[in-house]
Amino acid sequence: MTPATPVDVAVIGAGQAGLATAFYLRRAGLTPGSGYVVLDAGSQPGGAWSHLWPSLRLFSPPEYSSLPGWLMPPAQAPGFPPARHVVEYLTRYEQRYDLPVLHGVRVAQVRRADDDPHGRLLVDSDAGAWAARAVVSATGTWGRPFVPHYPGQEHFAGRQLHSARYGGPEEFAGRRVVVVGGGNTAAQLLAELSEVAETTWATLRPPKFLPDDVDGRALFMVATARRRALDAGGPDPGGVASLGDIVMVPPVEAARDRGDLVAVPMFSRLTATGIVWPDGRSQAADVVLWCTGFRPDLAHLSPLGLRGSSGHIATEGTRAVGEPRLHLVGYGDWTGPGSATLIGVGRTAREAVSEVVTRLHGAASHVDGRM
Repeated sequence: MTPATPVDVAVIGAGQAGLATAFYLRRAGLTPGSGYVVLDAGSQPGGAWSHLWPSLRLFSPPEYSSLPGWLMPPAQAPGFPPARHVVEYLTRYEQRYDLPVLHGVRVAQVRRADDDPHGRLLVDSDAGAWAARAVVSATGTWGRPFVPHYPGQEHFAGRQLHSARYGGPEEFAGRRVVVVGGGNTAAQLLAELSEVAETTWATLRPPKFLPDDVDGRALFMVATARRRALDAGGPDPGGVASLGDIVMVPPVEAARDRGDLVAVPMFSRLTATGIVWPDGRSQAADVVLWCTGFRPDLAHLSPLGLRGSSGHIATEGTRAVGEPRLHLVGYGDWTGPGSATLIGVGRTAREAVSEVVTRLHGAASHVDGRM
């Protein structure tokens, strides 16, 4: 058996969270390769952004959608940047800072090398193993699309797919499509599907729409203000969810103006030919599109035995409570407010790296947080 390659820090995942973490590890002076390495299952740069539907656009202008160190350049097309522009930016970001990313490396598990709490964690992958003094998990949620169970699902003869597998409206032209979910993804996909298909929008609770003039900049400011209030020990002022759920990007506004942005309460079950509403009415359907979100992709951490009943790993900041050699970045507010966003992940990554470097050196350290 080939021995594990020693490394100070192994970062798992090279999406926005992994790249922001690698940026700060580089700034902290760690040597690429022996000091830190980034392992990414994707064959190309871009993280989850490379898999999103073609028409997707950001909620904010480039300067509010940037990773630390380098502002996202303006997009050539008018309006907020499309997903492909984000992929190009992340690709160039990786190259700009010469980050040691190994693509096409799928991590199977992270485990303790022995019983020594100051020893190393072993990172096993299909391309070999690394023995790390610290591990930063930044795999996000894309690998775990969530579809809730509803009675009759297995009998539905039409097509069911999660939004993660949605590639555009063309293949649904003329079909009867039921869109399930009350968030931004559901609203945006409904908006474009309603132009080519007969659509129904089913939600567990009435969706909450943000004012037309509120975009990602306002959401980021709210998340930042909340974090400052909590850091200061004050009461929770409420986060982004207190404003609403759905950003009124132009296609969603257009769908509203057409009268297509109308949600109805969730159906109770599926049949071979469609759905049944709670009052017993049947409705024919060809497609059910589940826009029901994702769960944290943490299977590789199972050998550490850290996950609680919520499916999350308890953390203090980004550090796992039950394993101080492990940090989690970019999974959502439980790993730092705004940490699942392009602009918000930088602060979380900086704090994680500061703690990691302090642990490695055994003394107080500081990571420069300037852009």
